[in-house]
Amino acid sequence: MVHVLGSRVLLRPTDPDRSRAFYGEQLGLAVHREFGTGPERGTVYFLGGGFLELSGRSEAPSAAFPAVRLWLQVEDITAAHEELAAKGVGIVRAPVKEPWGLIEMWIEDPDGTPIVLVEIPAEHPLRYRPGI
Repeated sequence: MVHVLGSRVLLRPTDPDRSRAFYGEQLGLAVHREFGTGPERGTVYFLGGGFLELSGRSEAPSAAFPAVRLWLQVEDITAAHEELAAKGVGIVRAPVKEPWGLIEMWIEDPDGTPIVLVEIPAEHPLRYRPGI
C-alpha cells in the first residue's frame, strides 16, 4: 500500500501572472509558499485540506483537458457568489441545489479550468460522521 503524506493539484497556466491574480486576488486563496524567480515562478496556495500549485507555463490552456476539474467546498455559496461576481469572476452557472443534495456554482479560471464551488447543506449525508 502507498502511504500518501500529502497532495496537491498542479496547474501549468498559459499566463502565470493572470492566473496568480485570479487565484490569489479574485478567489482570495492564501499563499502557502513561493519558489523560483521570474514570471514562471511557482506559487502554492492553501486549498482546504490540500494545495494548488501554479508553476511553469503551458502552451495549451488546461481546458484542453476537460476531465480535470477543481472542487472547492465553501461555507456559504450565496456569499461566495456575491463576492466573486463583485470581483468580476465570470459565473458559468449560479448556485443550484443538485439532485444529490449539494448546492453547486460553476466558475472557471483564466485558462478555462472548470471550478465547482460547493456548499454542503446541514442535512446532507456528507455532514454525518458516525460516533461524533
